[in-house]
Amino acid sequence: MTAIPSFTGDANPYGGGDPYADYRTADFPFTQYANLAARTLGAGVIAANDEFFAQRENLLMPGRAEFDPEHFGHKGKIMDGWETRRRRGASAEHPWPTAEDHDWALVRLGAPGVIRGIVVDTAHFRGNYPQAVSVEGASVAGSPSPEELLGDDVKWTTLVPRTPVGGHAANGFSVSLEQRFTHLRVNQHPDGGIARLRVYGEVVPDPAWLEILGTFDVVALENGGQAEDASNLFYSPASNTIQPGRSRKMDDGWETRRRRDQGNDWIRYRLVAQSQIRAIEIDTAYLKGNSAGWASVSVRDGEDGDWQEILPCTRLQPDTNHRFVLPTPAVGTHARVDIFPDGGISRLRLFGSLTEGGATTLSARHQELGG
Repeated sequence: MTAIPSFTGDANPYGGGDPYADYRTADFPFTQYANLAARTLGAGVIAANDEFFAQRENLLMPGRAEFDPEHFGHKGKIMDGWETRRRRGASAEHPWPTAEDHDWALVRLGAPGVIRGIVVDTAHFRGNYPQAVSVEGASVAGSPSPEELLGDDVKWTTLVPRTPVGGHAANGFSVSLEQRFTHLRVNQHPDGGIARLRVYGEVVPDPAWLEILGTFDVVALENGGQAEDASNLFYSPASNTIQPGRSRKMDDGWETRRRRDQGNDWIRYRLVAQSQIRAIEIDTAYLKGNSAGWASVSVRDGEDGDWQEILPCTRLQPDTNHRFVLPTPAVGTHARVDIFPDGGISRLRLFGSLTEGGATTLSARHQELGG
């Protein structure tokens, strides 16, 4: 684990104007991965030992934290994050918290996976952020209760050791453990507030569950698919196209800038494993004046395989879910959607099942990662 970069110390008191003007952040190398703690994937903050000033659920809210300098309640300043009360010592002779004192929150990841990086964001916590944070991970099957997760039989692995952090800053940490985790324990030492938590990584699904399903979306993020690359990410990330559910607004899909040449835009995906694809959905929900005009889909088998078109260039309608049944199943490990000439799509679904080789590969990886 490496902190990159390291922010420490108080931020200046809020002096008016844009509260993000003096916010400290950086480009972190792991943010190209999916946020495993996204609410859209089903993540949740299932328990915390204290949330006196601000609720634990705020940690996983989408978007950046907001700040209203005039917003106060019965307990004090209302913050858009998770904030605990000030800890105190045992007596007048020792009024300070001990070195071991800390507050904690339990987070259920929306999709189990290998964690590549964590961002502990203290936006707007300028003089009331924790002195240090630490993060631990566990892999527990099923839907354990907070009491079960805190039991003595659960093994917690340190992902981020106790590390000083700064106020009003995005504190980023790389993680290099090749293990599959389902839950996190976020600790703040000794107390304070955290605005947002982001957990970037690769989804590692349960192969037994996918086998029971039989036919499923082999490119879906929740099933282990990934958006590897795209021609243009001007308005929104390509990974939006494989998020759960239908898009609910325009920026919940993928939209490119307007082209002024004779080219086209595209996204390349990695499937959960080698799969046999039998049907395709291309959804342009909420893309009304900016939907792609046409689209095609291709697959390849292996990193060096040749691209084979499985859906020829086909006219798309705005704000419409298009369904296509393939005349013969297509086998591949990667897929590519090309849109013409530009615009966007909201979702891509590739329905099929794992091949025997794909199931073997996925089961081996799941076992290797401690699943």
